[in-house]
Amino acid sequence: MKLIIQIPCHNEVQTLPVTLACLPRRVPGFDTVEWLAVDDGSSDGTAACARGLGVDHIVRLPKRQGLAKAFMAGITAALELGADVIVNTDADNQYCADDIAALVAPILSGSADFVVGERPIVMIQDFSFAKKMLQKAGSWVVRAVSHTDIPDAPSGFRAMSRSCAGQLNVFSDYTYTLETIIQAGQKGMAITSVPVRVNRELRPSRLVKSIPAYIMRSAVTILRIFVVYQPFKFFMAVGSLLLLLGLALGLRFLYFYFVTGTGGGHVQSLILASILLGMGFQTCLIAFIADLLSVNRKLLEQIKVHHKPRTP
Repeated sequence: MKLIIQIPCHNEVQTLPVTLACLPRRVPGFDTVEWLAVDDGSSDGTAACARGLGVDHIVRLPKRQGLAKAFMAGITAALELGADVIVNTDADNQYCADDIAALVAPILSGSADFVVGERPIVMIQDFSFAKKMLQKAGSWVVRAVSHTDIPDAPSGFRAMSRSCAGQLNVFSDYTYTLETIIQAGQKGMAITSVPVRVNRELRPSRLVKSIPAYIMRSAVTILRIFVVYQPFKFFMAVGSLLLLLGLALGLRFLYFYFVTGTGGGHVQSLILASILLGMGFQTCLIAFIADLLSVNRKLLEQIKVHHKPRTP
């Protein structure tokens, strides 16, 4: 079996040597362990650094496309290289590489397709209190939306089986962490987590530069993926809410018109009710159209998985 450890990188000349020095070349259960670096448009010679430090495969993106795109470029390359299991880790040496064996163990035993490393969030000294709370809140939302039980959803330290990796499609340009878990949960994959250790911070996080901005972008990502995988529920819920509001305003107008005889002074309620009822009806129709599109997307994803070649 082949294990490929992928590392998305952007200007990581200072941290990459430390990270690679800790990565294993042998992991129990695998015949081959290879390293793959994804250079996300670096301008500091990251690719040359990785090559000089013995990285087996390098994927170079001509310009910076973001962490999510770099992650997917690595997944695609690893699958083409014949990986049976793919481990993703960060180039800043945040995660303890000695825990890779524990990370892949559930996949080797056949009990999981997707494993996320659970960091000891409360114990991490480099995280502020606000960031710790943000991590926990984000994980709670992802658990609710994905119907999974992953306590550390933002963790980038994760392992995927070949079949799991082949089914992932990241739409966001920002980050892959939340979206891939929601996808795995919606597709019914066996997903679990294992406790992992972390190292001291080598540089500030580039992903969480502003907590409000991170919350906003994460919320948009979660909402977007939920709409993609549960379009009928989303649009039907919105349409039903509009219909109920329109019905309530319509009943309000009828009450004043027939009971109190002052309907003439409440024409605005009737107009707004008509608008809301129309919008609600159209939104419910969109729910059915979106559901049909969702079926088409699932068929296309199945075709993609079944026709993906494997390089020996």
